[in-house]
Amino acid sequence: MTPYADEAAVRALIVRTARSLFTRGLTHGSTGNLSVRLADGSLLLTPTGSSLGTLTEDALSRTDLSAHHLDGPRPTKEAFLHAAFYRARPGAHAVVHLHSTHAVAVSCLAGTDPENALPPLTAYYAMRIGTLPLLPFHAPGDSGLEPLAEETARTHHAILLANHGPVVAAASLEQAADAVEELEETAKLHLLLQGRPTRPLTPEQAAALAP
Repeated sequence: MTPYADEAAVRALIVRTARSLFTRGLTHGSTGNLSVRLADGSLLLTPTGSSLGTLTEDALSRTDLSAHHLDGPRPTKEAFLHAAFYRARPGAHAVVHLHSTHAVAVSCLAGTDPENALPPLTAYYAMRIGTLPLLPFHAPGDSGLEPLAEETARTHHAILLANHGPVVAAASLEQAADAVEELEETAKLHLLLQGRPTRPLTPEQAAALAP
């Protein structure tokens, strides 16, 4: 059952989380978007063109599970991406999409494995992310990404959009934010270790910790 029945509390949580992500440099400008699935099945999302650092509780958008705008400001142009994750993952009640610097850098590297963009360098990455598919580039707001995202989300709660950034779904907004931050830190480690021999977790070790 969704933990998000109190809409006023959800609005406060979204604003608090958004500001935390922004002030700690995990997204910038007017990039990134968050959403929560409410008890009635509708979605509260950050609006289009907004900065996560200046978001207010009364300036959130509401859509249905098909990303149709119901009320509030116009939603993020990637509302369809959030809706796709919720349809694919009934147990997900929050989605976070960021343009975090190191994860985006990995998404731009030639030769990145589309089946798994980052190695399991740490136990916490293996626990919170598992494997990370890299989806082909689509322009921001291109709804052509929707069917692929929905299909991929059925088996992965985190994806990396090529030349764009990560998307993570979880049972709560706190868990989604923790997971996307773990993804960003692992991307940073991966880039720091480029050109050096590494010792990631073995497939067996990673599988034992997978979410």
